[in-house]
Parts: sequence; structure tokens; C-alpha cells
Amino acid sequence: MATVRKAALFDVDGTLVDTNYLHTVAWWEAFRQAGHAVPMRQIHLAIGRSSDRLLDHLLGEDRDRSRDGTISSAHKTLYATYFTRLPAFEGAGELLRAVAARGRHVVLASSAGQDELAAMRAAIGADDMTRDALSSDDVGEGKPAPDLVERALERAGVPPGDAVFVGDSVWDVEACRVAGVPCVALLSGGVPREALADAGAAEIRESPADLLAHLDESLLA
Repeated sequence: MATVRKAALFDVDGTLVDTNYLHTVAWWEAFRQAGHAVPMRQIHLAIGRSSDRLLDHLLGEDRDRSRDGTISSAHKTLYATYFTRLPAFEGAGELLRAVAARGRHVVLASSAGQDELAAMRAAIGADDMTRDALSSDDVGEGKPAPDLVERALERAGVPPGDAVFVGDSVWDVEACRVAGVPCVALLSGGVPREALADAGAAEIRESPADLLAHLDESLLA
């Protein structure tokens, strides 16, 4: 009997690498430079969306869009100052290797651009497990649209029912719901448990280390 191929799809920002609050500060400063006073709490809860959707959410769809490119570029420049100091969460690399050892094909599916994703992969220090990696540059529309999840399924060569996604945001959960993939949500990104549960997370764990410690009890078993 042929072995059924299984996959594990991983978000990276806030899931494997502790970057959500760095993004929050970088967006806050980018908004400030453009004359927008946006509270950090609101920015933090929008992290995980693609940049265009984040701007829609925080500044409104009826805004003057002529400054969008300047704001996004400022965020990228400010955030890039952290590239050599990005902290991977405890157990992140070990989690990827343990999941692969259980026979799942690991694919990173990040809303970050290629340069940001490269910096996070370096922080994780598991290049042997992160060669299959997709960024926002590989899809037309970012989360919460399902494009990135669906593209990751294509890369892994599996149908939705043979994959599990690991993320940290409501937008991860929503994208997975549309794509038909169960989502294990981590609290490491700072999103409240209740919000992740309400969005439809199939399982909730504290962090990569917590998921690793309970791997045989999880959807990734």
C-alpha cells in the first residue's frame, strides 16, 4: 500500500521568529513619518495581513493611496535594521526537524518579502528544513486570502486534507479556513487565545517549544 504524503505548512513571522512587535514598531514609525497617528495596539492586531490589506484596515480603503508606497518602503527600511538580530523562538528549528522526522513535508509560507524571509530563515538556523519556502512575492494576494496556503499545498503536492498549517494570527486561521486546511495556532505572536479560537483554530498552543513538547498529541502527530 502506498504511503500517503502529508505536509506541514508554517507561517514564520510571529510563529517561528519573534518579529510581530518589531513589525508593529516599524509600521508605527512609518505611519508617524507620513503624518498618521495609529495606536500600536491596532497595528499589532493587524500584523499578519499583507501590506496592502494592512493599510486598508488601518487607514481605510477611502484614503489617499498616493502615499502607500512611501509608507510601505519606510516600514521595510525600518524593519530591515533588525535583520541581523531577529530572534527565533525557542524550539523553532527543532520543531521543524521533528515534524519532518515524522514524515511530513515542511513548507514555509510567509507573508514577508524574499529578503525578510531570508533573514528569518537565517535566524531559525534550519536551512535543511526551510528550502521549500514561499514569500509574498510568490502570490497575487496575501492573507487573509487563501492564495499563500493554496500555493504551499501545490509546492508540497498534497490536497488540503493531508496538510496542517501552523500560524499565529487570525489572518492565518482565516486563510486556512478558506483553503480547507486545519490551523494550529500559536500564542507566540501575541494574539489572544479567544480571538484565535473564534476565528476557527483547530488547536492552540503556547509556542513552538510547547507544540514540540506535545507534538505526538497534536494534529501534526
